[in-house]
Amino acid sequence: MIKIGLLGCGNVGHIIATHAESIQVVAVFDIIPGRAEELAALCHARAYTDFDAFMQEDFSIVVEAASVGAVRCYAETVLRSGRDIILLSGGALADVEFRDHLIEVAREAGKKIRVPSGAIIGLDNIKIGQVSPPKKLLLRTTKPPASLGLPVTTRMEIFKGLAHDCIKQYPKNVNVAVALGLAAGRDIDVELWIDPEAERNIHEIFVEGDFGDIYVRVRNVPSPDNPATSYMAALSILTLLKNLENPLVVGT
Repeated sequence: MIKIGLLGCGNVGHIIATHAESIQVVAVFDIIPGRAEELAALCHARAYTDFDAFMQEDFSIVVEAASVGAVRCYAETVLRSGRDIILLSGGALADVEFRDHLIEVAREAGKKIRVPSGAIIGLDNIKIGQVSPPKKLLLRTTKPPASLGLPVTTRMEIFKGLAHDCIKQYPKNVNVAVALGLAAGRDIDVELWIDPEAERNIHEIFVEGDFGDIYVRVRNVPSPDNPATSYMAALSILTLLKNLENPLVVGT
């Protein structure tokens, strides 16, 4: 059984802990003591607010479900400790200098940085862009105002540009865009819309290239306790963990 350490005890951490059928959550870490203790009790793990103490526990993978800032603070230490890391906050890798440094650290340590599919589908075939670069790669995301805390009464576009610029303004809302760019091997165009009539987060992916055209539309169900988080994003981490030791690998 795979033993993991959970970095971040918010909504996603709770979903992982309560659905961990083929994995064992050994330890949880959060800078807020109450959150760490609550989640630890839920999954029979040990709670930590001291990161160095957390890293002394016996697990082989750290699952980050905290924030872009947490990735910047802790990911290098995790890799240097000889453990793989799974990043829900893949937006941290929009910083090219930081990403290249982290990849080099992982290479030196012989470890993996894993970015799950998160709130979208189709990342496996977007990877063909690494071989045949797409002429167009656009993500159009539409969100309810509550997910961003904005008092908007009409549909409006709040950002249009490249993913690495969008992450600077909306660091909690464009992990999907960064994941797409990492898969394709290039920065992507992003449109971020707010729509008071939208009941769910909607991600539309447009791709054009020598291989043909791709259009994907995903309407995410928000996590029960946090409308800003996709339930699919949490499930994608569980699926990744479930298949780590599977001898049959499906998808590109």
